[in-house]
Amino acid sequence: MPRGIPNPAAMYGIAPRPWGFEVSLVRNGTRYYRQFGKASYGGLEQALVQAQDWRDAVVRSVPPVARRARAEKLRANNTTGVSGVFCQVASGGRVRAWVAKTYIGQDEILRTDFPVDSVGNAALSLAIEEREKQLARMSGLARLHPAEEAIRQGMTVQAPGPRTSKRSKSEITRSTNSSGVSGVQFKMPNAGHPGYWLATTFTAGKGSVCKAFSVKEHGHDMAKSLAIAERGRQLAQKLKDAEQHEHQHEHEHEQEQAQPQQQKQASPDFSFQYKASGHPARP
Repeated sequence: MPRGIPNPAAMYGIAPRPWGFEVSLVRNGTRYYRQFGKASYGGLEQALVQAQDWRDAVVRSVPPVARRARAEKLRANNTTGVSGVFCQVASGGRVRAWVAKTYIGQDEILRTDFPVDSVGNAALSLAIEEREKQLARMSGLARLHPAEEAIRQGMTVQAPGPRTSKRSKSEITRSTNSSGVSGVQFKMPNAGHPGYWLATTFTAGKGSVCKAFSVKEHGHDMAKSLAIAERGRQLAQKLKDAEQHEHQHEHEHEQEQAQPQQQKQASPDFSFQYKASGHPARP
């Protein structure tokens, strides 16, 4: 959107890209960023819905800083050590007055001047006290975008509906794929070879599982169908193995939780001693 014009609520924090959408929000100096590709979610519509869901979760769980906390943050050009307090300098470099100033709202700016000629050396301390009184009138969170409050209150901008799980890289159909099914490709070793259809599935830590179906033996269409069916079996086995691994991990975690209480109590002592020795504590 043009500078000064906020994005529509549905696209708050979301930028369209040729490959999908990216979400970028900044909270208290920390950037929350994630990409949602149309290939990973089966199309632009699902990619946008997933991006909006993630954006909403960040907005609700990490609210912007309180307005007062933001007002108390020192600016780079501050010379007093107190935000909102500055001096007015007369000709010759003499301090004429100390000023307390606070922006409360669009139509309300609080300002009080304390001339040195009138109150003497107490001008600075009086300005600091006045700044505290001004800050006491400030409440609420910093307003970053009109959509923020609606999102935090659960008034989501996207319609409810089914969500597509993110595809693994092995499930994404590449532009060079000739079958229309990820992991299934036609191979022809040389010009005189009838070729074959190949089903391939990669699993991290285990490598690839491949099976070929000869066109000479099965015919072109049947070999392709067999390869697609094999790809489905490979993916199902991959999912089954992942679930078994997850169950095993949960079982190991339960066993750790069931350790004798005496052994559990020993852990904090070790952690403290290791930390006290000048090294970072291990997790």
